[in-house]
Amino acid sequence: MRALTKPTCLLIAVLLGGCLILGGAVSPAEAAPKYRWKLAMTWPTNFPIFGDAVTNMAEMVKEMSNGEMEIRIDSKNKHKAPFGVLDMVKAGQYEMGHSASYYWKGKDKNTLFFTTMPFGMIAPEQYAWFYYGGGMELMKKVYDQHGVYSFPGGNTSNQMGGWFQKEINSLDDLKGLKMRIPGFAGEVLSKLGVVVTNIPAGELYTALDRGTIDALEWVGPSLDLNMGFHKIAPYYYTGWHEPATELQFLVNQKKFATLPKHLQAIVETAIKLAAYDMYARSYNDSAENWAKISQEYPNIKIRTFPPQVIAAMKAENAKLLEETAAKDAAFKEIYEAQKAYMKKARRWTEISDYAYLKDNLD
Repeated sequence: MRALTKPTCLLIAVLLGGCLILGGAVSPAEAAPKYRWKLAMTWPTNFPIFGDAVTNMAEMVKEMSNGEMEIRIDSKNKHKAPFGVLDMVKAGQYEMGHSASYYWKGKDKNTLFFTTMPFGMIAPEQYAWFYYGGGMELMKKVYDQHGVYSFPGGNTSNQMGGWFQKEINSLDDLKGLKMRIPGFAGEVLSKLGVVVTNIPAGELYTALDRGTIDALEWVGPSLDLNMGFHKIAPYYYTGWHEPATELQFLVNQKKFATLPKHLQAIVETAIKLAAYDMYARSYNDSAENWAKISQEYPNIKIRTFPPQVIAAMKAENAKLLEETAAKDAAFKEIYEAQKAYMKKARRWTEISDYAYLKDNLD
């Protein structure tokens, strides 16, 4: 199985779904599904944007298949294992999952690269790498070992650096700081003295409010407004750790092989459309919600980490990457592939988007 990467393939699959709908004798709502799948997601019930991407995907599958296939969505409230989604899909307990690849770093460090990496690619660069720069093939190699397929599942774009109870003026301010931050960034900060933890979404507000943690990163205004962090933490830092956070759809390989070819195409197409729609939605909602926060909560202070802190983060990040690559051939292969592609893509970013923005920001 290979992921659809060409616009032509996407169009054919969409048209295929349309033909099935128009040509069928019954509507999708009336058809009895031949294939009933279940999807486990890391997110709570009715979780905006992330959960909406999953719902959109399932609805498209049902519609394009003319009701032949239906996907039931179980939130973490039902399955009770937000960080167990990979294991459940791997075991066949669920045919599909929706989560973030870097949550599995304890099982397989090579999964980190397919969400985001500190000081790495921004979303357009990362999407280009996935679909045209070899990223999908590298991701398949990693997830083949787990018996699942992984597909890009929606991008948040550049994430904010987090909400802090106290201002960070020096490296000393990081020492002993208790912070929720996942992925490779957590390892970087732990080297600088931060006490790193990972807490499920539903527990974050209470942990920050009660002082269980001193700071947290979540996403950005698109989701942070609903979480209410601006009510209890006055400092909002710009990002460095997740410049292009891509979620993932997981699919059990054996279960996928049981689907007819046209349903395989429909599932892949629905995934791709839902993922890109989430990227656009996330960007829009961040713009809208930041306008609300800045107007209704003028006490919120936007900060950028001091140059010496950023320099230390970059140095520690580079050191950790090189040390891990020296011990793991697969890690090295993906790391070098991303580094080479980013170097190439960044030259274009510099003379296109960056050059335009730096001269035209009001």
